[in-house]
Amino acid sequence: MNETAGRLSDVAVQPVNWKLFLGLSRTPHGVLDMATPAMAALLWLGHFPSASVVILGLITAFAGYTAVYALNDLVDHRVDRERLSLSSTEETLFDVDGIMVRHPLAQNLLPYTSGFLWFTFWAGVALLGAWWLNPVCAAIFVASASMEILYCKLLKITYLKIIPSAIVKATGGLAGVYAVDPNPQITFVVFLFLWLAAWEVGGQNIPNDIVDMEDDAKVAARTTLTEKGMHDAVFVILAAVSMAALAGVGLYCATGRGGGFIYPVAAAVIGWKLLLRPARQLYRNPGPKTAADLFNRASYMPAAFLVLVVLSILVPF
Repeated sequence: MNETAGRLSDVAVQPVNWKLFLGLSRTPHGVLDMATPAMAALLWLGHFPSASVVILGLITAFAGYTAVYALNDLVDHRVDRERLSLSSTEETLFDVDGIMVRHPLAQNLLPYTSGFLWFTFWAGVALLGAWWLNPVCAAIFVASASMEILYCKLLKITYLKIIPSAIVKATGGLAGVYAVDPNPQITFVVFLFLWLAAWEVGGQNIPNDIVDMEDDAKVAARTTLTEKGMHDAVFVILAAVSMAALAGVGLYCATGRGGGFIYPVAAAVIGWKLLLRPARQLYRNPGPKTAADLFNRASYMPAAFLVLVVLSILVPF
């Protein structure tokens, strides 16, 4: 009896492994993505908003990205489990998404119910924060979550799932703008949306498909790579990152007061370093290694632009 009680006591006091929850939400990548709404807001405003908006905005952004990334694994957990069961090689390429435990639900390291409660909590926080900032932001979050579900459901149906994926990433920037200005200039909003969508398609989504091409083929996933082949997939990547690099510079013309004259020069350097140069390497030597390099470098683009915009505000040129 005492031994049984002792075992139950040991189970009861086991600490929660928060790394599994953070891995479910791919928190390192989510933190990088948090730079997107902050960058977009500052680029449009040209100055820092009030402290309350900054604090609530950071909490809401963290909650939103944490919830949406967890939602991806919740919807895809069966497919992810299938991938793992069919995978015969150990992942050796560095991936920003894999800094922590990847797909803990599929690996049976985290109960589905726990993952769902984690998502529900952070989705609730995101909705409340977004509503307080601007009800439009709450609507954007709901749309983003809906597009994430659609993206997952289209995995084995069509490679055009890149469209909802692009919308998901672009909505982060839109939410940042509407959080600080209920009536931004529509030209800026459209330009920002297209910029972020092109970055997601060319710098994130399709490169990730190349990295995962063997596993995608085993589970009959329909991606740009599996449907169109390597040549066309790389062509789309080059076209998209070129659009993103140019748009990053051209956005200067549509900004509010968020960029001094140094902005377009620095934006061109960022576009070259994080998008065009690794894309050129992928073109010359297409494969998972060069695709992973492009994916990882492109992941830092929002953070790089956030630093640029902050410097432009603090040290006007």
